[in-house]
Amino acid sequence: MKPEELLELLKHALGGLAKEVTVRKGYVEVLVDADSVVPVANKLKELGFDHVKSVTATDYPKESKIRVTYHVSSYLREDLAKPILGLSVDLPRDNPVMESLTGVWRSSEFQEREVYEFFGVTFRGHPDLRPLLLIPELAERRVLRKDFVVKEESIYEGVPHRYQ
Repeated sequence: MKPEELLELLKHALGGLAKEVTVRKGYVEVLVDADSVVPVANKLKELGFDHVKSVTATDYPKESKIRVTYHVSSYLREDLAKPILGLSVDLPRDNPVMESLTGVWRSSEFQEREVYEFFGVTFRGHPDLRPLLLIPELAERRVLRKDFVVKEESIYEGVPHRYQ
């Protein structure tokens, strides 16, 4: 399915649930409010998007927001396997909280944990929301936010020596 065809399908299927549905250079993005993310994810799953390829976040400190994006695809439908579809939610940077999509796509579990530990986004309803890769003291510092400063090329500053 071509991105333009997917765009039309999504506009029709999602109706007023999406704030914005756009295509740029073959990438289709659906932007939704945090309170609409679960219903939209369920609709996407009904359409055939059966798994999450990745979950990522982008920090926009000047806009005081963090955008969480789920890249979804399909193993079972060849026509949905090729286009890249991003399901995005803008959250307030000072309190980034949204519902977990693990109830819709189990494949998002570990990736939501990564976004939690690196950006501080809380996913309500997540079955095991704890740091995945970093020690807790480092995860608390939200190391992928743009205001995190690496002092003297050492991210270990302030981390207990037992972990170094």
